[in-house]
Amino acid sequence: MKKRKNAGKSRFYILVTTALFGVLTSCSPEYIPNMVNSPMLSNQGEFQATIATGTSNFDAQTAFAITDNIGIMVNGSFGDETNDSTSDFHKHAIIEGGIGYYDKIGSKGRYEIYGGYGLGKVEGFYEGATFDSQITDARFNRFFIQPGIGISTGIYDGSFSPRFSLVQMNPNGADFKSGQYNVFFEPVITSKVGFKYVKFVFQFGVSLPFGEDNLNYDYQPFIMNIGLNVNLGRKYDF
Repeated sequence: MKKRKNAGKSRFYILVTTALFGVLTSCSPEYIPNMVNSPMLSNQGEFQATIATGTSNFDAQTAFAITDNIGIMVNGSFGDETNDSTSDFHKHAIIEGGIGYYDKIGSKGRYEIYGGYGLGKVEGFYEGATFDSQITDARFNRFFIQPGIGISTGIYDGSFSPRFSLVQMNPNGADFKSGQYNVFFEPVITSKVGFKYVKFVFQFGVSLPFGEDNLNYDYQPFIMNIGLNVNLGRKYDF
């Protein structure tokens, strides 16, 4: 019995050591997916604003219903992280806009589809990188299409949004136009809990590239955020 326990502990230590080695010898991710904006609008004149923090560091989002079926959005994401004990740092910035169609399913159900374009910038230095370049200095552009389905009530809003992002980046220089295109599948679940005008926001999802073997830069595989949502102008059916 003792031998089995010791063998189990040894395997556990090996797994932990391997995981730590992978973290310490890899460079900071270059593509950091921003939080998915899933407003689930209800009517003309509705306006939403969200601020959140998470894997993309800081996100700010807005959405506005210009008609009873057409919505627009503007999103931004910013990160600036440093290491107090080393020279390591990571910075990124994304700004994007989109337009889409939304409609109701009954009184509480909603569906939407948005498409848009954004620009991004990533800078970083990781002195412990063994297999990758220590320096990151890249620009990228991104096209996205984002369907979604969910519900909207006075207390809870929830949605499932599988975003498809077409990212063009050159990790070896600042000219994103020379980089190749890669498609990322980024499904997320978003929950907003509160009362009418103000709700807490929780979002969880993943960012997975198609054809990872052809990918020549790192990426953040998770999308996790928590924040606050303000909603003005929504008409409720009671």
